Amino acid sequence: MTGRARDDGVVAGRLAPGPLNAITDVAGVLVGHATVIRDDPVVRSGVTAIWPHAGNPFRERLYAAVESLNGYGELTGSRVIDEWGLLGSPIVLTDTAHVGIAYTATVRHLGEADPGVGDVDVLIPVIGECDAGFLSDNRAFGVVEADVRDALASATAGPVREGNTGAGTGMQLFDFKGGIGTASRVIELGGEPFTVGVLLLCNHGTREQLHVLGVPVGRELGDLLPEHHREGSCIGVLATDLPLHPAQLRRLAKRIGLGLARGGAVANDGSGELFVAFSTARRIPRSTERLRFPVETIVEGQFWREGSPLDLVFEAVAEATEEAVLNALWAAETLSGRDGRVLHALPVDRTLALLRRPRIGL
Repeated sequence: MTGRARDDGVVAGRLAPGPLNAITDVAGVLVGHATVIRDDPVVRSGVTAIWPHAGNPFRERLYAAVESLNGYGELTGSRVIDEWGLLGSPIVLTDTAHVGIAYTATVRHLGEADPGVGDVDVLIPVIGECDAGFLSDNRAFGVVEADVRDALASATAGPVREGNTGAGTGMQLFDFKGGIGTASRVIELGGEPFTVGVLLLCNHGTREQLHVLGVPVGRELGDLLPEHHREGSCIGVLATDLPLHPAQLRRLAKRIGLGLARGGAVANDGSGELFVAFSTARRIPRSTERLRFPVETIVEGQFWREGSPLDLVFEAVAEATEEAVLNALWAAETLSGRDGRVLHALPVDRTLALLRRPRIGL
């Protein structure tokens, strides 16, 4: 991968990233993209699929949780996760107009691999969306079932493409071109290493809100604006190999919002900041011979004088989220779309110059 913020010395936080600095640093997590760019009609869209493990999530589910910072958006299957605390499908991201086809294609894709889908139980997949309508004609319905299946089938454990790819193809970010961003952090708790990985579909924020490492660079970058601002959203996916139960995972999901805030996001009224977090530490089978099933979790609520291991985990989530936003900005490229509209890439050289400029503190 090239064109990442860390390559230019822009490092969010103090904790170490994983080898790929991506959600796929969490063992077993797979990511695939299908990018859809067509000109008649104009489509700037795509699909990103995140498999929580390399097995069959319909049969082997994971503990999970969801959280909302601002709710003008959709994350299907979130009520199931809220009720059971379990994730039983891949997480598929696309644009708002194509939630339906993504849902249907995901059910069919898993159904072909497992005849129990739709028979022994229904599959309610997790589909998240952001609006690509500034660049893409929402009424064209240009994403088809084959595109969703391509994203699902092509998912790998390697480096993750960022910026204008998959579901990120038509996205804006602080009135620049946005898209997919990912990052990870590795922490040590009790002498064991654990990984926290975040993947974001970034389509949020106004130019004036943009901060990079706390510097309000958006106020200085007043050109390269789109014809008009269009509200967006941010879907956040968090994976970790920490042994956590659903209530703990919900606490982690909340901290994605803190990471977005570090970049200047305030969860605008017309935006949907929706987050899902899952743990790969234990697979929960659909059926067991015994009533009881052993599960391990880390201890929380320690005496405050002793310190809590979750403090470091929360920090890792916020840092990885902040860096994932930066990576989406760094990787995204200028793209034109419907009616001659253009979303410009972040001018990285100018941004770096602003970061290096001496600043006088109060």
